[in-house]
Amino acid sequence: MSYAFQKTAGETEERTNIGNTKAVMALLSEMWIINLIFLMGAIYMMTFYLGKLQSYDDYELWNIACYWKIGWLLPLPYTMICLFGLILPYRTPKFLDYAREGIKKRRLDNLYIVTVTKGDNREAVYRAWQAHKHLESFHSSIRVHVLTDEPYFFEGINCYTCPKAFSTGNSKYKARALEWYRQTMKFTEHDWILHLDEESVIDDESVKRVLEFIWYEKDYHFGQGVILYNQYKYWSNWIFTVADAIRVGDDLSRFHLQYTYFHRPIFGAHGSFLLNNGLVENAVTWDLGSLTEDYQFAMKAWDRGFRCGKICALVREQSPMDVIGFMKQRRRWFVGIRRLPNFLPKLWAFFWGLGIFSLYCTIASVPLGFVYPNVTPRWFGFLKDVSFVTFVYLYLVGVFIQDIDKGVNPIIVFLRIPLTIVVQYICVVMEGCAVMYGILFPPADFDVIKK
Repeated sequence: MSYAFQKTAGETEERTNIGNTKAVMALLSEMWIINLIFLMGAIYMMTFYLGKLQSYDDYELWNIACYWKIGWLLPLPYTMICLFGLILPYRTPKFLDYAREGIKKRRLDNLYIVTVTKGDNREAVYRAWQAHKHLESFHSSIRVHVLTDEPYFFEGINCYTCPKAFSTGNSKYKARALEWYRQTMKFTEHDWILHLDEESVIDDESVKRVLEFIWYEKDYHFGQGVILYNQYKYWSNWIFTVADAIRVGDDLSRFHLQYTYFHRPIFGAHGSFLLNNGLVENAVTWDLGSLTEDYQFAMKAWDRGFRCGKICALVREQSPMDVIGFMKQRRRWFVGIRRLPNFLPKLWAFFWGLGIFSLYCTIASVPLGFVYPNVTPRWFGFLKDVSFVTFVYLYLVGVFIQDIDKGVNPIIVFLRIPLTIVVQYICVVMEGCAVMYGILFPPADFDVIKK
């Protein structure tokens, strides 16, 4: 399949959407085998070869120490879901050959690539525009737009600005602007909208995969791919880089399971790299009253019978720049998901909140271990090891895939593995503190963080 591509006249600035998408997808085609071998091997080593070091016992089934050690098992529902996602085959272009299968293309009139921004982070907006402005010459259906709120308007780019006078019943900020944009553009079932945040960039290879999803994946009305956090200032701050690595691990496990096998947004959706058919947007609308409008949108789309699928593509973003931004971001996610009326969001928020108790129990087990020096039943230790190994691996695989995408020197890639294992403990504490922050001081409104 061929695609026309011409460089935009006068384009000399460096683009930030350059990566190794093909290499990453080729690796992910076989990654489930690597995941299976590593995870099963590490769990076996932890439980049996290192069992004596951890005071595991095959004869005692329960003791007083198990009461506080039970906190070790609280993340098990989350980690088991991720474990299955990691060891099931990943959907990549290797397994897709639409030309050979003779599938007729679905009609496509317009593909709107929309960068949504409040507008005050001008540097990020221009980086995104520089990365995407050439895409309109890539295929005749593509329209590259930037969507802002008044009073922000960017000269010299395809900028659409939501006026202050526009109002909806429930939505604010980003959702309000998206609702204005939906009504202004008058989407049809032959239009598709690719939503990107202001710091998000997509490369040419991924746009090909988005087009193929639209043309050939006729069973699905919206979809997502993998989001990496290596677009800008990658590893400039070790803590935030490692903290966001678990989000990559999430995409490669939990969300991979959702989009490849379930085709229902049981775990929600990301607001960026969200590809919607115009029919879905018109049925659901963005007139939503939530701190997590992306999750709410996905739930409503599911309620209306729409199905989702995996896009074999990457989008690159960047991590928060400071602790305050990180805490506010996680707090908004936790509180926003917990407030949604559906059962599943409340269930996932509940499991997320259990992480606090797991953290407390882990810390408490150190001094209590000296007071009550009991052994740990091996069956109990096995379940703990399954959870622990999977959780650490989510960070490791997230960093590893992002390094491969950036073309990092192989020596540096492997040196970062032990570094990630150490730093992720700090990240876990920060995640727990962010949840506590949300419980004690829930946000009154939408927080826009600096990136």
